[in-house]
Amino acid sequence: MTPTTEREIALSPADQRLPLMQLLLVGFQHVLLMYGGAVAVPLIVGQAAGLSREEIAFLINADLLVAGIATIVQSIGIGPVGIRMPVMMGASFAAVGSMVVMAGMPGVGIQGIFGATIAAGFFGLLIAPFMSRIVRFFPPLVTGTVITSIGLTLFPVAVNWAGGGNQASHFGGLEYLSIAALVLGTILLVNRFLKGFWVNVSVLIGMALGYALAGACGMVDLNGLDETPWFQMVEPLHFGMPKFELASVLSMCLVVVIIFVESTGMFLALGKITGREVCPNALRRGLMCDAGASFLAGFFNTFTHSSFAQNIGLVQMTGVRSRYVTVAAGAFLIGLSLLPKAAFLVASIPPAVLGGAGLAMFGMVAATGIKILHEADISDRRNQLLVAVSMGMGMAPVVRPELFAQLPHWMEPITHSGIAMATVSALTLNLLFNILGEKERSRHCTAH
Repeated sequence: MTPTTEREIALSPADQRLPLMQLLLVGFQHVLLMYGGAVAVPLIVGQAAGLSREEIAFLINADLLVAGIATIVQSIGIGPVGIRMPVMMGASFAAVGSMVVMAGMPGVGIQGIFGATIAAGFFGLLIAPFMSRIVRFFPPLVTGTVITSIGLTLFPVAVNWAGGGNQASHFGGLEYLSIAALVLGTILLVNRFLKGFWVNVSVLIGMALGYALAGACGMVDLNGLDETPWFQMVEPLHFGMPKFELASVLSMCLVVVIIFVESTGMFLALGKITGREVCPNALRRGLMCDAGASFLAGFFNTFTHSSFAQNIGLVQMTGVRSRYVTVAAGAFLIGLSLLPKAAFLVASIPPAVLGGAGLAMFGMVAATGIKILHEADISDRRNQLLVAVSMGMGMAPVVRPELFAQLPHWMEPITHSGIAMATVSALTLNLLFNILGEKERSRHCTAH
């Protein structure tokens, strides 16, 4: 690793340039960590829509293409679009519930989903300038609560991976736990005994060892690799012209609002980690990229896009805060979208390998939130209540997803997202206890 120059020291952490090999390796770490989540949405929606295996594979490649483009734009910034921080983009889980319902509705199907995605992306472009003004409602008390909740709500994902994933024949088997433990133990040992470059790629080292052990145990499934083509372009409007159904469009527009709320919390978290202030203008650029990616996604046969929370943990874990790392990761995603065989190999990483890395990554997100909460006045009983209730609301759909099953379907993007529940709760209680409450206390003091 080359010595740091005076110019690099003067740059903010997000703007620093890294040696090429480190840039590529850390960027590849980001791809490995988010890949499972990136392909999960097209897998779920494709199956719900009754698509063939080949069509679902096409959905995955389309998602990788749009995610790669959006990641590069978000990280580099093009004019008024892109927050210019190390952000990874991908298909949002916030829309899964709504899209599964749409997939089974007569006259809607996959074309109706793409139409709703395009309309919602356009809606997002219209409201992004107004949404960006809410940054003042995210003081450290709210930001810390939301970021801690992001980490806590992601823990079940890591635990599920560590146990072998949803398709495991015997969840929690010794072979799965051993692989997850190897990955996690390697990450911890590298961070304890090594320095610099090796710490930055500790997650990649752990996952590589875990993948090798999983392969030796016969847990890496490469069936179908030979039939997968080497090169394939993503064709716009592959499934035909999109359909615009009012109910579907309104439902997806609500999803975009939820994505904006989630992304605001994530951008603020990254701002704390990278030491870069997230002003309303920066937030507007980030949300414009979210909306623009969703608008583009509908034409390219994929779904609403947002920033990925788990990659924030990787930024904190490695200490590599350069946005050029995620630019490299975006290039990897575009390459994978054009090379189905390469995408197939990355997709073959067993869940247990991801689980060992996820436990460390998602914990780092929660730790960042706790650190930010130290900046707030937690000695105030009302603030304690805000944190307690908001984290509880955030965990509710994680602990019992069916808790809100009797509520209207249009509320699912909120009630099925722990991050959205925690964010809405923290914003509402901060408004009640501190913003409005402060005005009442001021009037009371003036009267006396």
